[in-house]
Amino acid sequence: MKFWITGSKGMLGRDLSALAGGCFEICESDIEVDITDESAVFGYISANKPSFVINCAAYTAVDNAETEVELNHKLNAIGPEILGKCSAKAGIGIIHISTDYVLNGNAPNPLAEDAPLNPINAYGKAKAEGEANLANANPNHWIIRTAWLYGFHGKNFAKTMLNLMRTKEQISVVNDQLGNPTWTCDLAAAILKIAESQKHPGIYHFTGEGIASWHDFAKEIQKQALQKKLIEREIPILPVPSSEWKSLAKRPFWSALDKTKIKKNFDVNILTWQDSLSKYLELER
Repeated sequence: MKFWITGSKGMLGRDLSALAGGCFEICESDIEVDITDESAVFGYISANKPSFVINCAAYTAVDNAETEVELNHKLNAIGPEILGKCSAKAGIGIIHISTDYVLNGNAPNPLAEDAPLNPINAYGKAKAEGEANLANANPNHWIIRTAWLYGFHGKNFAKTMLNLMRTKEQISVVNDQLGNPTWTCDLAAAILKIAESQKHPGIYHFTGEGIASWHDFAKEIQKQALQKKLIEREIPILPVPSSEWKSLAKRPFWSALDKTKIKKNFDVNILTWQDSLSKYLELER
């Protein structure tokens, strides 16, 4: 097997490439291959001859997507369509990473893969369009929706919280948006399990197990960071409602994802988000 990993310099892409490179033959690309250029994409496939595509490339600046409308749409809606067309033309399958932001539900039930699409911001709308475009372009597809990603690379909530806890006297964190914190290394392992199997095409959900608010997540980061001596002191973490937090893009109040399907079809074991956070912080030293 030879996997083409797009977006290989991103937070997920870097961890996926590191994990996949130890087990499989891979080829990687980032901005040097424009996923919205059909001739460039098919040229890359023809030259490198991957047996499978894993698309981690995306526009992920959720607030900026409200104003950078064209770039957001190009990368999140058109890119998956082009990758789908070219992979189908080459006779190979594709995994595409999507987001909980295509949904917006109500507590207390986690959202299944067949929940109605209900994006409430420009990022979510483009990602939802990208899912549909990819599915229409290549029936041999696996769409994996994930949420609240954090990892070793790039900007993410866990890194930001650790930095603030080291430098601020107190912080405020939103407490009325609920979802599933997810470590990139856990997601990367699940992606490779599906890529190796290449069975049961369709839409899947993968996140850490358990539901939290951003405030819950921040409190757990501080608790574990203190235990592991990554920070030296405890500071107040104040809960605030979304209405008091200024941002360009609206966020879902409930986007917890149900993982029954991926567990059943691929025998994926999912750790609690607290256990995964512990593993991450041990290595973040």
